[in-house]
Amino acid sequence: MNYFSTNFTLGILGGGQLGKMMLYETRKWDIKTHVLDPSIEAPCRIAADYFEQGDLMDFETVYSFGKKVDILTFEIEGVNIEALEKLEEEGIKVYPSAATLRNIQDKGIQKQFYKKHQIPTSAFNVFENKDSLNHAIFQKEISFPFVWKSCTGGYDGKGVSIIRAAEDLIPLADGACIAEDLVPFKNELAVIVARNPLGEVKTYPVVEMEFHPEANQVEYVICPARIDENVAHKAREIASKVSEAFKHVGLLAVEMFQTDDDEILVNEVAPRPHNSGHYSIEASYTNQFEQQIRAILDLPLGNTDSKAGGIMVNLVGAQGHTGQVVYKNIEKILAMEGVTPHIYGKKETRPFRKMGHVTIVNKDLDKARKIAEEVKKTIEVITE
Repeated sequence: MNYFSTNFTLGILGGGQLGKMMLYETRKWDIKTHVLDPSIEAPCRIAADYFEQGDLMDFETVYSFGKKVDILTFEIEGVNIEALEKLEEEGIKVYPSAATLRNIQDKGIQKQFYKKHQIPTSAFNVFENKDSLNHAIFQKEISFPFVWKSCTGGYDGKGVSIIRAAEDLIPLADGACIAEDLVPFKNELAVIVARNPLGEVKTYPVVEMEFHPEANQVEYVICPARIDENVAHKAREIASKVSEAFKHVGLLAVEMFQTDDDEILVNEVAPRPHNSGHYSIEASYTNQFEQQIRAILDLPLGNTDSKAGGIMVNLVGAQGHTGQVVYKNIEKILAMEGVTPHIYGKKETRPFRKMGHVTIVNKDLDKARKIAEEVKKTIEVITE
């Protein structure tokens, strides 16, 4: 099929920053795009050929949007799966498929999927609601400490809590949840896997993630991860196995723990471009967003190697600031070596909201890490 400079239409469910960065690539290749998002101020609005405001969880909205496009993808998991299934039945290509999304959208189903496919993951129990979790604690079926995760709706550190005592349960939302063993680990790692409909698979280098202690959000993504080559090889192999099991098409971000004894455990996955792959825009031969387009259009996958060491710093809203955003000292970081800021286009900031990211590239990873720290100290996401 000829995708370039034609009436072929790619539909994207979700108009946030991931969609916006995907649109850089469709613009580069002159591929026509339609985007659906609930917000009239969605970052994608400025770059899509056609933008529609609507509820991603509403069957009729998603179904009627999907009927206008040739291939449909998404940049957020919170979409109506029944609509995707109906579209697939009627011949619209949906990548990743509704079946893949069904196994990922609910974290309880996702964990059971790993167990079924013998993919290493931490021990867990699934509960229908908070009452059944409390009952299991009372019966001593599970013990403190453990990790609580909401089965649906969690993102950017929301919907995840470490439970060390009974009182930690009080503020938790009711609803289906999982309780996972708290695994001692030395690193949080991630591997982006690309797979096209022909089954061609490529993995990106393993990245290492450093988290903010309060927000449970990634502060730095470091590529390549500063780990032993054998551990890196094992992580990429396991990520490929996860990709094969899900039979996804597009990108799959596989988040993992490297345990104290160098085992690799899969934490969770995201079937889309991911925060852990943003470094690739400047540091890789083929960035993750171009790779997503290549994969879902069944084009040859690009080279996943890095040109240089890459570090990504998330730009999040400063505490105590809600309102019209100001990027204080952005001109100072622009003067630094190998530094590229990406501003997502969200007009209003609030504490810990992802507003952008900054990539630092350098052949010397230690030097890149020092510059990243300087960037973090210098730029502030605040209000007037």
